[in-house]
Amino acid sequence: MAEIIQKDGTWVFDGDALRLTPGRDKNVSLFRKTLGELVLPLGALAGVSFEQGKKAGRLRLRLRDGADPLLHATGGRLTEPNDPYQLIVESDRYGVAEYFVDEVRNALLLDQVPAEPVDAYLLPGPSVPLSVSAGDGTATFDGESIRLEWNWKTEDAKAAAGSRSLTVTDIAAVEWHPAAGLENGHLRFTVRNAPTKAPPKYDPNSVELWGFKKDPLMALVAAAVQARLPHPARATGTDVPDARPELPSPPVAAAEDDHDALLRRLRELGELHRTGVLTDEEFTLAKQAVLKRM
Repeated sequence: MAEIIQKDGTWVFDGDALRLTPGRDKNVSLFRKTLGELVLPLGALAGVSFEQGKKAGRLRLRLRDGADPLLHATGGRLTEPNDPYQLIVESDRYGVAEYFVDEVRNALLLDQVPAEPVDAYLLPGPSVPLSVSAGDGTATFDGESIRLEWNWKTEDAKAAAGSRSLTVTDIAAVEWHPAAGLENGHLRFTVRNAPTKAPPKYDPNSVELWGFKKDPLMALVAAAVQARLPHPARATGTDVPDARPELPSPPVAAAEDDHDALLRRLRELGELHRTGVLTDEEFTLAKQAVLKRM
């Protein structure tokens, strides 16, 4: 057995599976703490590596494509602090980390685990029931149906339709996208035979996200739903030619730096601060980020 214990978390390998437990340190992200312990069968791994640094190193696991519904739902958009398959290693434990890597690699060779994609999920996804409040709504999933409820910050046109309930069989695809720059993020559900190009702000099947602390938790909802949808490798494409909705193209650099857009963003942040949605610290950080662009 190989084990490495760090402030960032504990990884244990028993020859058949890896057990990843997030640490209790204050620097461990809310997302990883909420996701909790993960157990990865050896067959879900494509590789492992260790990168040394001057003050700290980093262990990284690479999973086989299609093995994890969380990775599929987030599309590689989780930031490093939220990535459950990375572990920060203190410099005095570099030897332990290298031994850990050797043990996992040897097991992959002995078991002749292929690195090719898989056609079925090898991880179960986040535990349910699950409820997350972020952005303009709350998403609750019990394993069979998703319920979207709106708050006072929701656009009137979307809130007027009331709460939204969807069963897993109603859903063709799910996507989580974090806020980036001036663009808000979203948790979007694509309903079968009802595609839409409406922005998440107006889409009754989407929760709009503004880039705050709890936004990544919506990725847990996306992954839990994704785990119960047909695996993408087995999709025939007959029901929905393109399971994911067509989203607006990312704005070009000139549009991002548009002075009027930056001023609108500042006004939005000011309103969120005045109404208590943003703390003083959150408002200051967000305002500084916009002012740097100006």
